[in-house]
Amino acid sequence: MAETADVIIVGGGIAGLSLASALTADDRAKLRVTLVEAEHSLAYHTSSRSARQLIPSYGPEVVQRLTDRTLRLIREAEQDLPAPVLTPRSFLLVGSEENVAARASGAMERISWDDAVRLCPQIGPAAGAAGYDAAGLDTTAVGCNTDLLLDHHRSKAEAGGTQILTGARVHSVQRLRTAWEVGAGAQAVHAAVVVNAAGAWADELAVLSGVATQSLRPYRRTAAVTAAGRAPAPDSPMVAAADDSFYFRRDDDGLLISPAESVPSVPEDAQPRPEDLETLISRLNGLTTLDIGTVLRAWTGLRTQAADGLPVVGFDPEAEGFFWLAGQGGYGFQTSSAIAELAAGLITGTGAGNGAGHPVAAALAAGRS
Repeated sequence: MAETADVIIVGGGIAGLSLASALTADDRAKLRVTLVEAEHSLAYHTSSRSARQLIPSYGPEVVQRLTDRTLRLIREAEQDLPAPVLTPRSFLLVGSEENVAARASGAMERISWDDAVRLCPQIGPAAGAAGYDAAGLDTTAVGCNTDLLLDHHRSKAEAGGTQILTGARVHSVQRLRTAWEVGAGAQAVHAAVVVNAAGAWADELAVLSGVATQSLRPYRRTAAVTAAGRAPAPDSPMVAAADDSFYFRRDDDGLLISPAESVPSVPEDAQPRPEDLETLISRLNGLTTLDIGTVLRAWTGLRTQAADGLPVVGFDPEAEGFFWLAGQGGYGFQTSSAIAELAAGLITGTGAGNGAGHPVAAALAAGRS
C-alpha cells in the first residue's frame, strides 16, 4: 500500500534538503514531507563537490539578491550550531581590463594590479605578461562549511517530521485524480505536490512524469586538491580568472585548483579527466609561483542550468502539483536558503512576499519566456 504525504521531494542535495528544512519548520503549514534520494547517501553528486565559497558579487542581479538573503539566513542558523558555517575568505578576480570590467558587479570593488599581487604574491610577473593586468576584490565573500550546512538542514527536516529515503531511485511517476503517485525504490508515495530537485536528472524526471522539460543542461566542473611548494597563506583570497579559465585557493590539505570548465555532459556520476588537470597545472605553474605538484584528490560535479543561466523555481504552468526546484548551476549553495524560503512560500502559500507575482519568483518561474 502506498504511503501518503503532502509533499514528496525528489533529490537529496542542498536544494532538496534545504526545502525540506524550510517546509517542516513552518508550523502553520504542518506538512507531511517525504524526501527520496536515488543514491545510498545524501548530497552524493554536485552538492558534495562544491568549491565551498559563497560570493555575493557572483552571478546576475537576481542571484546576488538570493545570495545576500541566503547569507543572512545562514548567519541566523549559526546561532544554534556547534561551529560556524561561514568564515571570512575574500574573492579576487583577475584578468584583462575588459574581462574584469564585465564581471565586476555588486559587492566587488576594483583594485589596482599591484594591490592584487600584494594580496596574492604567488601571482607572478608571467601573469602580467600574459595579459592579466586588472583586478576586482569582493571582501564580503566567505568560505562555507558545506558539510555542516547540509547536516543542519537534514537534522532540521527530520526533527520536523520529514521522512528521508535513500537508495530510492524514482522509477515511476503518474498523475492520479487529485495527487501524484511516485514509485521510488520499493516504496510508493502519494502526494499532492511533487518537487523536482533532481539536479542533473531534473529534465529526465519531468519526462518520466509526463511533464514538458525546461531545457536544463548539465555541465562538467572539475576541481582538485594538490600539493604546492608555495601555497598561499591561510588568509589569502580565492583567486579566479575573469575569463573563467581557472580558480585556486588555499585548502586545509594544500591547494584547491579548478580549470573552471563548462563542458556539456549527460546526467552521470561525473569523473575527472587527468588531461584537464595536467593542462591546468602546467598553465598555473607558468602564470604563478605556486609550484603545484602532486594531485592529492580530484572530483567532477555537474552544474545544471537553463538557457538563461537562472534557476527554475515554481509550479509547472501545465502540470498541476509539479514543482520545479532545479537549474541552480554554480549558485547552488550560495542561493540555497533563500530559494528554499521562496519555494516553501510558493508551495504553502504562507510566505510573505513570496507569491508568484513577486519579482524574484517571476524571474525564476518555470515556463518563463
